[in-house]
Amino acid sequence: MVNENVKNGIIFERGEPNTAFADFFVGDSYLNMLTMEPIPIGNVTFKPGCRNNWHIHKSTNGGGQILLVTGGEGYYQEEGKDAQKLAPGDVVVIPPNVKHWHGATKDSWFSHLAIEVPGENTENEWCEPVSDEEYSKL
Repeated sequence: MVNENVKNGIIFERGEPNTAFADFFVGDSYLNMLTMEPIPIGNVTFKPGCRNNWHIHKSTNGGGQILLVTGGEGYYQEEGKDAQKLAPGDVVVIPPNVKHWHGATKDSWFSHLAIEVPGENTENEWCEPVSDEEYSKL
């Protein structure tokens, strides 16, 4: 039996408004936690123009994050590097302790699976928003 969502181009349910992390996003996003154990995996969906703040997945050993793009168009950028455009099928491996952000393009919804890589003494440090000026240059 074909899942109707997959048939319509939706792989995972969008989830609820991402109110728990709304302070760390510019724009509206949605979160559907697919698993919590043994590894947290969340489906994050961004409305057009939405992006998360700069942030760092800190760890003393291991850790980081993996993004699996499942829909729409978005961006990923590490501090000091050019932003890269993302599309379905793209994979981004984010090393621990690297400041970065990700989000939708201004004209497209964007969805990715966010996989938290296990590590020691892991924590997420949220930093400043990606400014409208920075974002508009992309």
